[in-house]
Order: sequence, then C-alpha cells, then structure tokens
Amino acid sequence: PLALAGGGAAEIACSVAVSEAADSVPGIEQYAVRAFADALDDIPLALAENSGLQPITHLSEVKSRQIAENNPYLGVDCVRAGTNDMREQGIFETLIGKQQQMMLATQMCK
Repeated sequence: PLALAGGGAAEIACSVAVSEAADSVPGIEQYAVRAFADALDDIPLALAENSGLQPITHLSEVKSRQIAENNPYLGVDCVRAGTNDMREQGIFETLIGKQQQMMLATQMCK
C-alpha cells in the first residue's frame, strides 16, 4: 500500500497547498477555501497539544520549515525524537486511510 508521512505532515502540506490555491479563487468563495485550509491544521494542532507541546507555536514552526525547506515530510515530533522528519522517525500512514478520512470529514461538513 502507498504511504504518507504521519505526525500531521500530510495535513500541514495540504493546508499549505490549499492556502496557496485560495489566492486564485475569486470573490467570497476564497474565505471558504481558506477556512478549509485552517481546518486541516486541527489535526497537527491536536497532536502537538496531546504531546505536551505548545500547539500553536509548534505548528507555526513546523509549517514554516515545511515551506522554507520544501519538505512535506515534516510533522509534529510527538515522541520528542529530536527531528520533525517523519521519514527519519519511521512514522507513516496509508494513503487509502488518509483519503477516507478526508472524504468523511468533507462529507460531514456538507
């Protein structure tokens, strides 16, 4: 099965991509697209908070690094291994599982 980086890395990368795409959406619909990007951040925020980290500060740092380093594998270091690279930590989740999560979450919002 295909795998994605865990630790909220996929959600952070998607949030960044959706935020960038919102720039090209005209009118009031842009606010809905930005709200979806913000909602994607809830998973890494929860991971950081449940790990005893400062959630907003930690997410901001990881998201900034993802953008600066163009590295979508950076996520929340829940186990405090000293690296945010989920490949180095061996933290992955299946693509099909993530697709199902996203589909269910967007259906619940309709």
